Amino acid sequence: MISIKEVTKQTGISVRTLRYYDEINLLPPAGKTEGGHRLYGEKELKKLQEIQFLKTLGFNLKEIDDMLSNENWDWAQGLENQLNYIMKEKEKILEIESTLKGLMNGLTIDGKIDLVYVNKLIQLYKQDTEKRKLYKEQYFHSHDSELLDLLPNMNRNDPDTLEWIALIGQLKQHMNKGSDAPEIQRIIRRIHEKTIETFGDNEGFLDKVWEVRKSPEKSREVGFYPIEQDMLDFFEKAWDIFMEN
Repeated sequence: MISIKEVTKQTGISVRTLRYYDEINLLPPAGKTEGGHRLYGEKELKKLQEIQFLKTLGFNLKEIDDMLSNENWDWAQGLENQLNYIMKEKEKILEIESTLKGLMNGLTIDGKIDLVYVNKLIQLYKQDTEKRKLYKEQYFHSHDSELLDLLPNMNRNDPDTLEWIALIGQLKQHMNKGSDAPEIQRIIRRIHEKTIETFGDNEGFLDKVWEVRKSPEKSREVGFYPIEQDMLDFFEKAWDIFMEN
């Protein structure tokens, strides 16, 4: 027999937690000292390990109590149910991860976050997944699919996407200097270089992308991140100056 404090020392589980397990009859102690202190034996320590393991699998204490106290517990069904639950939770976590990346990237571009607007945008994208696919097929050819995958995605944080986002953010930051300013033209030069590096000699595809990007309605239909019209007009003017020179 060992004391509750010794159990805490060996397992790292707090005294408060062990007392709570006793209160809900999940893990009663094997006995108590004359002074009323809880004592635990090998059987209780083994059950405590089982409880902690099942907790790591996502089971709640009520479920764990049923599993360990019911000899006829259907483990196959219980584990399958838990797996289905965890898979759904995993999908939620991945959605949250994607949204957080999008918020961080949006902050880089816009310098601020409108949470209400972003939430509406996310809900719109979730609802219209199939519609966006149809619109992409309408605006782009089937052989453009690989190139479409190379476009920056606001909900990713791969190096290419982060560089695109940084370039757009820098462009917006220096807009007040004019489209022919040296700072702007240096950014445009890097955008031009990166466009060639990423998409190669596919001007037809890039023209289609820009046609869609310039239209707020078409951009929304295919799921492009919304960029203000004055920013797009500024970029087009700066790009034309760069190409002329």
